[in-house]
Amino acid sequence: MEITTKKHESCTIIEIKGRLNTTNFAELESEFNKLIDAGKRSLLVDCSALDYVSSSGLRVFLVALKALKKLNGKFVLCNLQEGILEVFEVSGFITIFEVYVTKEEALGVF
Repeated sequence: MEITTKKHESCTIIEIKGRLNTTNFAELESEFNKLIDAGKRSLLVDCSALDYVSSSGLRVFLVALKALKKLNGKFVLCNLQEGILEVFEVSGFITIFEVYVTKEEALGVF
């Protein structure tokens, strides 16, 4: 898995490439914590290159969402591939997260 962080005028964009699973979820968790601890309150996660997410990966998203909600922040996902979108729908996470089809759409909510 590769994680790229980019600053945008209204938020921080995190791009995830590859597979998010039990062997590497701590890396993403650490990145989210680092950003939140640095005062970032608006995170946009671009999942266009994310091929797979395990339950461990879902938990990382959920923990970041809860942390930002406590701080009146915003956590948004975009560009979920079909298989990952299906995981979010089956798990019920689609109702918990703000999920947008495109990055442009997602940037519009910040």
